[in-house]
Amino acid sequence: MSVLVLGAGPVGAGVTQSFQRRGQEVTVGTRSGTSLPGATAVRLDASDAEALTRAAAGSSTIVVCTNPPYHRWRTEWPPIVNAVIRAASATDARVVMFGNLYSYGKAQMPMTERSPEHPAESKGEVRRDLWARLREATERGDVQAVEVRASDYFGPGATADAHLGTRFFQPILAGKRSWAIGDPALPHSWAYLPDIADTVVAAAGYTGNWGRIWHVPAASGSSRTAICREINERYGVRGSVSGLPSALLRGVGVFNPVLREVAKSSYQFRMPFLSDAAETERDLGVSATPWETALDATVAFYRA
Repeated sequence: MSVLVLGAGPVGAGVTQSFQRRGQEVTVGTRSGTSLPGATAVRLDASDAEALTRAAAGSSTIVVCTNPPYHRWRTEWPPIVNAVIRAASATDARVVMFGNLYSYGKAQMPMTERSPEHPAESKGEVRRDLWARLREATERGDVQAVEVRASDYFGPGATADAHLGTRFFQPILAGKRSWAIGDPALPHSWAYLPDIADTVVAAAGYTGNWGRIWHVPAASGSSRTAICREINERYGVRGSVSGLPSALLRGVGVFNPVLREVAKSSYQFRMPFLSDAAETERDLGVSATPWETALDATVAFYRA
């Protein structure tokens, strides 16, 4: 049996590699037919249920790692999830949805796998509703689905879209100032990309009850200010990090729909935003990569 991975971004690529290390054959489906080493590439519109069903034939699992642009979540996500449910029902493939913590909103910290969902803005509402559809389909017996949720990711492969990606590391490593969304002095959970991939693979092989949520163990809950300080000390640089003025972000968002959505969810960086994965660690046997190991690999990637 093979695995169908939807999406070839940093998460999809890492998930593909993690399955491959375990001897699994992987097909990667994207609109552009992106090719990843060792995987079969297929051009695929994930909202096309018939095409998705054909691509999933013979697969044990459909892993959803695709992610429409922020401002198109409300229109583009529901057809994708509906198509995934139809394809999984027709092929008996299980579904692992990769998600985030948006649906918890301004929850009591840390957020756990059992935290109530009270979205603080529209993207959180979309994520809540997507999971509700998958959970209800599982409860009906139509599919077997789980969602793996992670806080913001970092690591080799994280680009400018990541809050702890290119725009954070490269200026600091060059001894310059990095500009951050929100207050960089507040603690925040950070998920290492390889840990995300390994948690997804572990969830796909789980033999207990499905229709549930898993959390990726966070490699760090440090603030960006503290991480910058550690980078300076550990790698002999003199970078800094400052918060972007909220008014500037909102102003740019008037003309840029993606940044407008970033501004709406920036509450995550104006309050402590921490996750807990104790239940996942216990039941799936996964754990976070030691922070120093993850940081060294990440810095090496940006310096290469």
